[in-house]
Amino acid sequence: MIDLQAAIIPWEEMGRIKLYSDLKQLYKILEQQKAKPYLVGKYFIRYEIQNKIDLWFNVINGKLFKITALKNYKGKLFDSICIGMHIDEVLKIDSSFIYDDFEEVYISSKGIYIETDPVNDTVMWISIYVKEIDNEDFEIGNW
Repeated sequence: MIDLQAAIIPWEEMGRIKLYSDLKQLYKILEQQKAKPYLVGKYFIRYEIQNKIDLWFNVINGKLFKITALKNYKGKLFDSICIGMHIDEVLKIDSSFIYDDFEEVYISSKGIYIETDPVNDTVMWISIYVKEIDNEDFEIGNW
């Protein structure tokens, strides 16, 4: 089951779901939560669980490579950063975030993406991902 209060732990887990989990391991949860699948490009599938969490899998190796907290996720990153918080507060808590103009997200070398609302600069999504995401052969599941 997904724990919407659980801490967001970069490189490791969110909602008590661990990065690197196999799609087969999470199949029952996805079915119970009525997750909607979306093919993203040729190599990725994203399962959206009703404004709570997105689970991103590589279709070649079946592994979970990214987890995104959505609007109804209540857990916190570093015990203080959460959905709805103003980005200025986030940057006071952790100055490792740098805005990426191309991706239009704040990126931390600690394994985190934060996307903000362009109107009011509040956190809309918090994503954690695997360390191998920048590897040359990441897409083809060689990790």
